[in-house]
Amino acid sequence: MAKNIISLLLLIISVSLSFKHAWDTAHYQSSPEALKMMTSLGISKAAVPIFVFLTIAIGVLLLIPKTFFLGNMLNALSIVLIMGLALRAGNIRMVLIEIPFLIMPLLMIWLKYPFKN
Repeated sequence: MAKNIISLLLLIISVSLSFKHAWDTAHYQSSPEALKMMTSLGISKAAVPIFVFLTIAIGVLLLIPKTFFLGNMLNALSIVLIMGLALRAGNIRMVLIEIPFLIMPLLMIWLKYPFKN
């Protein structure tokens, strides 16, 4: 039972973060810090809609039991992509900040979808 509760909490946090990041990415031009981060990572304006779509898709995939694994894999891959872009830009601090967010989808895969029969 405790495993299911932890898994459910991680699922809620992960889906919430996914939708929040999609919203923030879609509106990055209104935030000077987000604009600076996107520019430093080398993410062009043309790539922004792709990232928005990907993060929304990840949030939806996580909610569906049959696509839970795929959603977590895409989430982990997107985090590794961000870490790689940060390393290329020389931003070690961002890479270190992303490590717990990389562990979360891997932990969720291990715990499995909460309350699945």
